[in-house]
Amino acid sequence: MNTTTFQLFVYGSLRSGFRNPIYNYLTQYFHLLGEAVVKGQFFDKGEYPVALPTLDEHFITGELYEVNNAEEFSWAIEQLDDYEGVNVETGEQPLYRRAITEAFQNGQPSQAWIYWYNHSIEGMPVIETGDVLKYLHEKNKP
Repeated sequence: MNTTTFQLFVYGSLRSGFRNPIYNYLTQYFHLLGEAVVKGQFFDKGEYPVALPTLDEHFITGELYEVNNAEEFSWAIEQLDDYEGVNVETGEQPLYRRAITEAFQNGQPSQAWIYWYNHSIEGMPVIETGDVLKYLHEKNKP
Protein backbone atom coordinates (compact mmCIF):
# COMPACT_ATOMS: atom_id res chain seq x y z
CA MET A 1 0.00 0.00 0.00
CA ASN A 2 1.29 3.46 -0.89
CA THR A 3 1.45 5.23 2.46
CA THR A 4 2.61 8.55 1.02
CA THR A 5 -0.68 9.28 -0.76
CA PHE A 6 -2.99 11.22 1.53
CA GLN A 7 -5.53 12.38 -1.04
CA LEU A 8 -8.92 10.82 -1.75
CA PHE A 9 -11.05 11.21 -4.89
CA VAL A 10 -14.79 10.67 -4.40
CA TYR A 11 -17.44 10.59 -7.13
CA GLY A 12 -20.60 9.17 -5.55
CA SER A 13 -22.25 9.10 -2.16
CA LEU A 14 -19.20 10.60 -0.44
CA ARG A 15 -19.51 13.82 -2.47
CA SER A 16 -20.75 16.91 -0.66
CA GLY A 17 -23.83 17.19 -2.90
CA PHE A 18 -25.27 13.86 -1.72
CA ARG A 19 -25.85 14.98 1.88
CA ASN A 20 -25.02 11.44 3.02
CA PRO A 21 -24.44 11.06 6.79
CA ILE A 22 -21.01 9.51 6.06
CA TYR A 23 -20.01 12.87 4.55
CA ASN A 24 -19.92 14.31 8.08
CA TYR A 25 -17.39 11.61 8.98
CA LEU A 26 -15.35 12.33 5.86
CA THR A 27 -15.10 16.04 6.66
CA GLN A 28 -13.85 15.31 10.19
CA TYR A 29 -10.68 13.77 8.77
CA PHE A 30 -10.34 15.25 5.26
CA HIS A 31 -10.66 18.71 3.76
CA LEU A 32 -11.96 19.52 0.31
CA LEU A 33 -9.37 20.62 -2.24
CA GLY A 34 -12.01 21.09 -4.95
CA GLU A 35 -13.54 19.50 -8.01
CA ALA A 36 -11.36 17.08 -9.97
CA VAL A 37 -11.61 14.39 -12.66
CA VAL A 38 -10.15 10.92 -13.17
CA LYS A 39 -10.13 8.57 -16.15
CA GLY A 40 -13.12 6.31 -15.67
CA GLN A 41 -16.58 5.30 -16.87
CA PHE A 42 -19.92 5.13 -15.07
CA PHE A 43 -22.47 2.33 -15.35
CA ASP A 44 -26.07 2.28 -14.10
CA LYS A 45 -26.40 -0.54 -11.56
CA GLY A 46 -30.04 0.38 -10.93
CA GLU A 47 -29.89 1.35 -7.26
CA TYR A 48 -26.86 3.57 -7.89
CA PRO A 49 -24.19 4.25 -10.52
CA VAL A 50 -20.82 2.49 -10.29
CA ALA A 51 -17.45 3.35 -11.83
CA LEU A 52 -14.52 1.50 -13.34
CA PRO A 53 -11.17 2.80 -14.53
CA THR A 54 -10.55 3.14 -18.24
CA LEU A 55 -7.61 3.87 -20.50
CA ASP A 56 -9.95 5.67 -22.93
CA GLU A 57 -10.53 9.42 -22.83
CA HIS A 58 -13.57 9.11 -20.56
CA PHE A 59 -13.48 11.17 -17.38
CA ILE A 60 -15.60 11.15 -14.27
CA THR A 61 -16.13 14.23 -12.14
CA GLY A 62 -15.82 14.21 -8.39
CA GLU A 63 -14.16 15.91 -5.48
CA LEU A 64 -10.57 15.72 -4.31
CA TYR A 65 -9.88 15.65 -0.57
CA GLU A 66 -6.73 15.61 1.50
CA VAL A 67 -6.34 14.18 4.98
CA ASN A 68 -6.09 16.78 7.76
CA ASN A 69 -3.55 14.81 9.79
CA ALA A 70 -1.26 12.29 8.04
CA GLU A 71 -0.95 10.30 11.28
CA GLU A 72 -4.72 9.64 11.24
CA PHE A 73 -4.90 8.62 7.58
CA SER A 74 -4.67 4.84 8.05
CA TRP A 75 -7.43 4.80 10.66
CA ALA A 76 -9.67 7.23 8.74
CA ILE A 77 -9.36 5.37 5.42
CA GLU A 78 -10.10 2.03 7.14
CA GLN A 79 -13.44 3.46 8.29
CA LEU A 80 -14.22 4.48 4.70
CA ASP A 81 -13.16 0.99 3.54
CA ASP A 82 -15.84 -0.42 5.84
CA TYR A 83 -18.46 1.96 4.40
CA GLU A 84 -17.50 1.07 0.81
CA GLY A 85 -17.64 -2.68 1.41
CA VAL A 86 -13.91 -3.28 0.99
CA ASN A 87 -13.55 -5.18 4.27
CA VAL A 88 -15.60 -8.37 4.00
CA GLU A 89 -15.82 -11.79 5.60
CA THR A 90 -13.62 -14.61 4.30
CA GLY A 91 -15.03 -15.98 1.05
CA GLU A 92 -17.00 -12.82 0.18
CA GLN A 93 -16.07 -10.55 -2.71
CA PRO A 94 -15.60 -6.89 -1.74
CA LEU A 95 -18.14 -4.52 -3.31
CA TYR A 96 -15.42 -1.97 -4.08
CA ARG A 97 -11.65 -1.99 -4.19
CA ARG A 98 -9.51 0.94 -3.13
CA ALA A 99 -6.71 1.85 -5.55
CA ILE A 100 -4.39 4.70 -6.43
CA THR A 101 -5.45 6.77 -9.44
CA GLU A 102 -4.31 9.92 -11.15
CA ALA A 103 -6.67 12.79 -10.39
CA PHE A 104 -6.61 16.04 -12.33
CA GLN A 105 -7.50 19.30 -10.66
CA ASN A 106 -7.33 22.35 -12.93
CA GLY A 107 -5.29 20.21 -15.32
CA GLN A 108 -2.69 19.38 -12.67
CA PRO A 109 -2.21 15.65 -11.90
CA SER A 110 -1.88 14.20 -8.43
CA GLN A 111 -2.12 10.74 -6.90
CA ALA A 112 -5.27 9.93 -4.94
CA TRP A 113 -7.09 6.94 -3.53
CA ILE A 114 -10.37 6.00 -5.22
CA TYR A 115 -12.98 3.29 -4.73
CA TRP A 116 -13.64 1.35 -7.97
CA TYR A 117 -16.55 -1.08 -8.35
CA ASN A 118 -15.32 -4.65 -7.88
CA HIS A 119 -18.02 -6.75 -9.58
CA SER A 120 -19.16 -7.44 -13.13
CA ILE A 121 -20.80 -4.63 -15.09
CA GLU A 122 -22.29 -7.05 -17.61
CA GLY A 123 -25.71 -5.84 -18.72
CA MET A 124 -25.34 -2.44 -17.04
CA PRO A 125 -25.97 0.53 -19.32
CA VAL A 126 -23.10 2.97 -19.76
CA ILE A 127 -23.72 6.41 -18.30
CA GLU A 128 -22.43 8.91 -20.82
CA THR A 129 -22.25 11.86 -18.45
CA GLY A 130 -19.21 11.80 -16.26
CA ASP A 131 -21.01 13.29 -13.27
CA VAL A 132 -23.16 11.16 -10.97
CA LEU A 133 -24.97 14.16 -9.49
CA LYS A 134 -26.02 15.44 -12.93
CA TYR A 135 -27.01 11.94 -14.05
CA LEU A 136 -29.19 11.26 -11.01
CA HIS A 137 -30.79 14.70 -11.26
CA GLU A 138 -31.79 13.99 -14.90
CA LYS A 139 -32.85 10.41 -14.15
CA ASN A 140 -35.09 11.46 -11.24
CA LYS A 141 -36.82 14.38 -12.97
CA PRO A 142 -40.62 14.04 -12.79
